[in-house]
Amino acid sequence: MDFAFAPEGPLARTVEGYRRRPEQQQMAAQVAETLATRESLLVEAGTGVGKTFAYLVPALLSGRRVIISTGTRSLQDQLFSRDLPVVAAAIGRPVDICLLKGRSNYLCRHRLDLASEEGRFPSRDEARWFARIRQWAVAPGDGDIAAVEGVPDDARVWSQVTSNSDNCLGSRCPEYQRCHLVEARRRALDADIVVVNHHLLLADMVLRDEGFGELLPGADAVIVDEAHQLPETAVTFFGISVSARQLDNLIRDCKTEGLHAGASLGDLEAASDPLLRTLRDARLALAGRPGRQAWHEAQPGIDEHCHELAAAASGLAEALQPLAGHSAGMDAVIRRAETAAEGLERIADGAEADAVRWYESFSRSFALHMTPPDAADALGRRIGEQGGSWIFTSATLAVGDDFSHYANRLGLPDAHSLRLDSPFDFRRNARLYLPTEMPEPASRDYTFAVVEAARPLLEASGGRAFLLFTSHRALREAAALLRADGDSLAAFPLLVQGDEPRDRLLERFRKLGNAILLGTSSFWEGVDVRGDALALVVIDRLPFASPGDPLLQARLEAIRQSGGQPFRDFQLPQAVIALKQGVGRLIRDYEDRGVVMICDPRLSGRSYGRAFLNSLPPMPVIRDCATACAFLRDQNEAVCA
Repeated sequence: MDFAFAPEGPLARTVEGYRRRPEQQQMAAQVAETLATRESLLVEAGTGVGKTFAYLVPALLSGRRVIISTGTRSLQDQLFSRDLPVVAAAIGRPVDICLLKGRSNYLCRHRLDLASEEGRFPSRDEARWFARIRQWAVAPGDGDIAAVEGVPDDARVWSQVTSNSDNCLGSRCPEYQRCHLVEARRRALDADIVVVNHHLLLADMVLRDEGFGELLPGADAVIVDEAHQLPETAVTFFGISVSARQLDNLIRDCKTEGLHAGASLGDLEAASDPLLRTLRDARLALAGRPGRQAWHEAQPGIDEHCHELAAAASGLAEALQPLAGHSAGMDAVIRRAETAAEGLERIADGAEADAVRWYESFSRSFALHMTPPDAADALGRRIGEQGGSWIFTSATLAVGDDFSHYANRLGLPDAHSLRLDSPFDFRRNARLYLPTEMPEPASRDYTFAVVEAARPLLEASGGRAFLLFTSHRALREAAALLRADGDSLAAFPLLVQGDEPRDRLLERFRKLGNAILLGTSSFWEGVDVRGDALALVVIDRLPFASPGDPLLQARLEAIRQSGGQPFRDFQLPQAVIALKQGVGRLIRDYEDRGVVMICDPRLSGRSYGRAFLNSLPPMPVIRDCATACAFLRDQNEAVCA
């Protein structure tokens, strides 16, 4: 296998700019051994190791059927469209590759027909977008809606022309033989390599319990990239969730399928109006506070709303019983109403052992949840039942050299592990600046102090900076400060998360070359800006999870009851891994240069700060602003020369 990575080997001949990296070869060898022994492996591969090629080469050479799961759609597309074809061609191992997305990524012909028959859309824009989708749908293709141009991702019409696990009719669908999703799954079952995302992988794990799992039983190995995201993503898959959007769709489909089954609109509105009114009242009470909320904070009203929604959903199912058997779609609506009622009752009763109730609030919606505090037991059991090889890799899995925190969250405490440092020269190309005399993060003026401390560096770098915040409140405050009339940094374009979609902001940031971008959690990871456009990353505070998060509170209590220390065993390692993600935005290539500025004084003033520093790349630490500015100024002058 080493031939593939040799200086004159096939990858070097095929991939422009390829460099031999000992770390990459070491990872590939360990992956190959794990594929042969059918065990589990955790790999932390620092930025620049080339972990994608390091697992693709042994996977392709193994001849085994492999599922590759990613955390983001962009990496999923990159693997399928670029990396897998390049590596397969380079090493001379042609394989059948399939990209499989979640159900809602494919056009549903049946629901398209229903929407066309009904012909009702909430606005002229939605009607125009529907016409564009319908025109696209008649052309040959695989039904992946990503190919539709000119329709916003958040357009409501998408829910009318795609299916989900609730409303899919399965083999009873009149379009089953022409179903894009069914065809995609057939291709996946026949493929050598299947590329999925974490949501689809977890859905397949859960559905195996109900006899519907299709992918995992036939796989010899599963490779999980961006694996640090998996434990948190898994939590909601092993619980019960009912959302306002889910109930909205139920009401809409009740009318659409009912009309198709021959019922009158008046009768259908009479059947669904009680649920519609109850949902409206619950939305007024529970929506509007962004983020996860503790169940007890909405008491006593939330229990009452939950019971009332359950009764209304049950009443809808009962009212629709005379239409049972008229069509597969109506039968599905009745079943969905019954399932929603059952889930809401179970959440309202809160009787599940070791489960925690919580809710998510959005500007105009909400979701009710009852989940285990952690998914470790469920994940570990299903991974063990599947057998085969499991490989988990990311740039951030360990605290120092210790993988125990992540391994325990997977339910795989005995998994093998390997940590590989980045091949980039951080000692020469990067500096870690820790400003002195910063106030405590709880200070009312802390964000003001962060912006003021960052100003000299932003001027020295000529913009070209990410300012990463741990809260939306701090981001908004910083944006207001930088947008003030006469601000000294007004010469640099200011890009703020929320003003535009993330991909658009990143595209503009790269093109402008002197912008300052403000972001929260979604910009701490999965963002790759190489070259001169980024020279400074400012992090406002250590990314400890919010103490008010109900899931975090439940996890900490469980650790406490088992005799552990919540801060040491969970909060600290989680924050270390998150900080490593944020710091990792700066150096993305061999010639990248710049400064990471971490403003939080706890990094130097608290004993646990050493755990953070020991986990970061080996950058020289500086505490003098003038030195940091000089480093940035030299780099900026080199760029402008």
